[in-house]
Amino acid sequence: MTITSDVAVIGAGIIGLSAAHALQATGLSVTVYDSGTPGAGQSTGPSRLFRHAHDDVRMIDLAVRARTLWDNWSDEFGTELVSGDGAVALGDTAARRFIPLGGHPNTPVRALDADELRSLMPLLAEYEGPAMFDERAGAIRTHAAIGALAGKVGGSLINDHVLSTRPLGTGGVEVRTGAGVSTHGAVVVCAGQGTAGLASAAGVSVPVRVTAHARSSFRLREPGLVTLPNLQDGSGAFGETGVYAAAYPDRTAVGLGTSDEVAPNEFGGVSDPNKLAAVADQAATYVSKALPGLDPEPIGHVHCWVTTLPWGDDGVAIWQADNSYFLVGHNLFKHAPVLGEALARSVTEATVPELFRPESLLGKTHTDQL
Repeated sequence: MTITSDVAVIGAGIIGLSAAHALQATGLSVTVYDSGTPGAGQSTGPSRLFRHAHDDVRMIDLAVRARTLWDNWSDEFGTELVSGDGAVALGDTAARRFIPLGGHPNTPVRALDADELRSLMPLLAEYEGPAMFDERAGAIRTHAAIGALAGKVGGSLINDHVLSTRPLGTGGVEVRTGAGVSTHGAVVVCAGQGTAGLASAAGVSVPVRVTAHARSSFRLREPGLVTLPNLQDGSGAFGETGVYAAAYPDRTAVGLGTSDEVAPNEFGGVSDPNKLAAVADQAATYVSKALPGLDPEPIGHVHCWVTTLPWGDDGVAIWQADNSYFLVGHNLFKHAPVLGEALARSVTEATVPELFRPESLLGKTHTDQL
């Protein structure tokens, strides 16, 4: 197999597909490589949270831009990709994060009293404490987004495993897969846990921490809600401080996870399968306490690797080695359209935009959380 295109994109998750879409929009030819089904790695699951609130105000600006692009994609693909249901956030951290949103254009947010919280989130148990609402947040329809973007890539998607990339003396990049060798003008790597290994071979050291994560899905006891906001619970009122939940597209269930993760072993597998199972069980325990409107018996589970940079859970950066670009980060789905733009711009301008360089520490956690 010999394929030549302007750019190779390694990884067909939401970031790789977004980058391919943005690169194609510039007129460049693109080849996308993935060993599995598009969206089956770190992008897996039926829904994700779109939110504006972040510790790093630069991420808020990017979220505003991303929300516009999600809406543009919805128009382009003819289907809603982000619900208009909003997001409820609980706890002191949520209240602090919402302060910069109050003065930011296009991010209508407000504090909730007990009555409005109950009206917006009838699934929630009695709660006393800070509660905020982000009107322009919503649940991302992940399968619709992945399917639409993969459709745009079409026959340029190669189902094969990439073993290595290598710069060529002619200025191009060689990509070696299980089935052959191809050449490209540049390479963009968005391969999740595999990115650091490919970067290392190019002489780039990425300080990423890889862990396994689980989230579970729970069915509504009484379906039929017209709206179902996302939930972020950092309050600790129900025994957990890092819970997130996003509705299925038909609002009959929610996908919910906690902040606990499991380290890999020395061979790249899960170090403690019992702990991974316990993380999933933890979500059901939380539901039984906090969300009586959900049946606490899980109807499904999602397990994936997550890649976190040392400066924060929302950290993201692009590393460059000549005409090879390596993107690493966590909580990326919501920012996918702007990250795709940033990768395309990196290729066309032959340099990473300053905001996305590792030294910019984009997505840095608030100093009092370090």
